[in-house]
Amino acid sequence: MIQVYPASSRFEYDKGWLKGGHSFSFAEYYDPENVKFGPMRVCNDDVIAPGKGFGAHPHSDMEIISIILSGRLRHEDSLGNVAVTGFGGVQRMSAGTGVIHTEHNPSEHEDVHILQLWFEPTERGKEPSYTTGEFDTAALDGALVPVASGQGLEGVTDMGQDMTIYLSRLEAGQQLDFKQAVGRRMFLFVIEGELAVSGAGEDVNLGRRDTARITEAPELALTGTSPVFYMLVDLP
Repeated sequence: MIQVYPASSRFEYDKGWLKGGHSFSFAEYYDPENVKFGPMRVCNDDVIAPGKGFGAHPHSDMEIISIILSGRLRHEDSLGNVAVTGFGGVQRMSAGTGVIHTEHNPSEHEDVHILQLWFEPTERGKEPSYTTGEFDTAALDGALVPVASGQGLEGVTDMGQDMTIYLSRLEAGQQLDFKQAVGRRMFLFVIEGELAVSGAGEDVNLGRRDTARITEAPELALTGTSPVFYMLVDLP
């Protein structure tokens, strides 16, 4: 089954210093029918103004992935980690038994645009940890590039859940096929452009900021109906 959530269904917000949208219940937005998808709990599309950010706040028992789409994001936490990451970089925080951190746009002139994703961990109560990783942005063209994974992929930012996050770019008319084990889930998010999705006898079209939650369709055909930049998450 391919269940489409159009961009218009997302909870949009504009706080001046922060704007974007929530794909799942988060902060002031709550919908009991839209709390999570498998272990996926949050998909926030955030744009943070220059010199602004989130003050110190705690997390526990959550795998938090920040993918920087443009600009730079500064992270600092109670474990002593400090990092500044741009496009091609990923920040992963396994909150475990508890960690306090801040996220900040260090630029005086440029917005930072991030996708922040939260996932319930495979194992609760572990020691918290933090790491950064990089991926080859040129390799995104015509391929699904893993940028974070708990499936033991060499050279890919690790995380504490049996899943993989992919990014990809396709030209108009270009197609990729994706296969996963029977019984798993997929989450699609179109960052820019338009994507045609076919699987299990269903065909849907996704536009900018549309998402799809997919079950019982272990084989997908993904085709750019315009130049498209998108994320695919393979979930248990």
